[in-house]
Amino acid sequence: MPDKLEFWLRGPLEEIPALLQPVAHALLQAREEINVLIADFPDTLLWEKPVGMASPGFHLQHLTGVLDRLFTYAQGKQLTVQQLTYLAAEGKEQDHDVQYLLQNFNQQVDKAIKQLSEMDESSLTETRGVGRAQLPSTVIGLLVHAAEHTMRHTGQLMATIKILVSSS
Repeated sequence: MPDKLEFWLRGPLEEIPALLQPVAHALLQAREEINVLIADFPDTLLWEKPVGMASPGFHLQHLTGVLDRLFTYAQGKQLTVQQLTYLAAEGKEQDHDVQYLLQNFNQQVDKAIKQLSEMDESSLTETRGVGRAQLPSTVIGLLVHAAEHTMRHTGQLMATIKILVSSS
């Protein structure tokens, strides 16, 4: 059972720099909510797209992939062939079950939290190039977008699962 208080109300995370606390709190909140939501979700509904919505499988894949990609850009790195291959496969039905996709997401959140804990706050305003076009963003901009994008897809996943479970 999740804690009744949202992560941001539970106090600062000791290992995370002060300016990055909101990012860490959002990622941990999303992980907690998704793990509770998906605990008993059947594999048979993983790739269903109710009323044309994205499938739960897509959301789980995308949550993992987008965190990986945005945190890579925040480090000033470009995406690898493996990351681009993963991106191309997002949303395509695969031979993975709910627990596999959930485990990958949980591991990606752990990796993101570790990266946050190692960041120097003085680097947050540095510019990073995003994508092939090398569109400019700041490190803090990438990290905040990672957090808000994660929460956006968490909400979409919640709605999709509610629809699927209520209609099955």
